[in-house]
Amino acid sequence: MTASTAGESHCDHTSVGVLISSPDGLLVFERATPPAGIAPVAGHLDRHGSPEHAARREVAEEVGLTVTHLRLRLEGWRPNQCRRIPIGPVGHRWWIFDAQTSGSVRPSAREVRNPRWMTPDPLKSYALRTAAYAEGHLGRQEFEQEPGLAPVWVRFLHDLQVLTLPRDVLDGIETVV
Repeated sequence: MTASTAGESHCDHTSVGVLISSPDGLLVFERATPPAGIAPVAGHLDRHGSPEHAARREVAEEVGLTVTHLRLRLEGWRPNQCRRIPIGPVGHRWWIFDAQTSGSVRPSAREVRNPRWMTPDPLKSYALRTAAYAEGHLGRQEFEQEPGLAPVWVRFLHDLQVLTLPRDVLDGIETVV
C-alpha cells in the first residue's frame, strides 16, 4: 500500500486487492512495508480515481505487470489497520478483483520481497501461522521475521473459497486484523 506523496500519510479508508492467478497458483509476496504478512497486490485508492484504476496502478507499481482484464469479486468493509495515520474509524472499504495480466513479474524493491506463485495448501499453512500469531503462540517480532498470511487476507481468501478454515480460526485471526 503505497503513499505516493507526503500528503497521503493519512489513511483514506479505501483499498483494493488484486488476485493474479496462473496454473502455478496465486501471486503473493512478503510485504516489505508494514503491516507484516504475505499478501497479493493491494493498496489504497488515494488519488487513483476508481477502484479499477487503483487496482491497475497497484499491480503495475508492486509487481510490474499490466492488467488486461479485471473482474470484481468482493466488496466490503474490514476493520484492518495500515501503517498510515487513521482519521476516524480504523479500517478500509475494500474492492477485491481477479486480474488477467501480461508481462513478466518485476517486483518493487521498496514494497515486495520474495514474490511467488502459491497454491491453496501452502496458503492455508501460512494462514495457520497467522492463527498461531493471533493465539499468542508467536510473538510480533517472530511473525514479522517469518510472516504468515497477512491477517486481513485470511478472511478474504476464505470468503472467495481460495482456502477453507474453521470458523474459530477465522474468528481468532480477527483479533490481529
